[in-house]
Amino acid sequence: MPRTILVADDDPHIRQLLVFALAKAGLDTIEAEDGEAALAAVEAHAPDLVVLDINMPRMDGIEVCRRLRGLNGECGDVPILFLSSRDDEIDRVLGIELGADDYVTKPFSPREVVARIMAILRRTAGHPPVVADATAPLKHGRLMLDSDGWQASWAGAPVPLTVTEFGILRTLAAMPSKVFSREAIIDRLHGPGFAVTDRTIDSHVRNLRGKFARAGAEDVIETRAGIGYRLGACSAG
Repeated sequence: MPRTILVADDDPHIRQLLVFALAKAGLDTIEAEDGEAALAAVEAHAPDLVVLDINMPRMDGIEVCRRLRGLNGECGDVPILFLSSRDDEIDRVLGIELGADDYVTKPFSPREVVARIMAILRRTAGHPPVVADATAPLKHGRLMLDSDGWQASWAGAPVPLTVTEFGILRTLAAMPSKVFSREAIIDRLHGPGFAVTDRTIDSHVRNLRGKFARAGAEDVIETRAGIGYRLGACSAG
C-alpha cells in the first residue's frame, strides 16, 4: 500500500515541489495551507507522516505538533518532519522536544527531504537498520521494547515514544554493554552520511529521559562524557 504524506506549508510553490518529489518516490500526498487545515487533515486522513512548516498562518507548526502529540491513538503518534525558513536552534530543539522526528531548514533539496521521509517511514514500518533481523521483545531490567509493535514499557506500564525516540532506545538496548557515539546512533537510525547534528541526538535523549522520569525511571540512559550514550541499569523506580 502506498504511504500517504501530509505536506503542510503556506507556500504553494514549496508544496508543489514536495508533492512532485514525493510522487516520484511512489508516495501519495495531501496538502494543507495552514496549521488549522493541517490538524483537520491529520484527523480526517490519518497520514503516515506529516511534513510541517513552522511558520504558518492561523496556527504555527510548533502548536500543531503540540496538539498532535496530545491526541490519543495513531494520530498522536504520527511521525513529524519540520520545515523552517531559518536555521534557528531554539526552534529545532523545541520541535524535537515536542516529539518531532527530524528537521530540515529552508532552502532545501527536495531529494534530501524525500530521503529523510523514507528513512522515517522505514523505521515506522518496523524495518529499521538497527537490528532488523531481531523482532523478539528486548528486555533489560524494568524496560521492555516490543520491536514488532514499536511499543516501550517500564515495569509493565506503556511509555509513549516517537519513532526516532524508540529507534534510539532500541539501538542502545540491542547492545546494552556498548557505548554508542552520537555519530554511531545516527548511522544506526539513518545510515552512514545522513546529515543530523549531534545536538539533535542530545535533544532526543533528553526527551527520552524526561518521558521515563515521569514513569518513575531515572536510569534508562547513561551518559559517558566525551564518548556518547549507553543503556542504563533500568532498575530504579
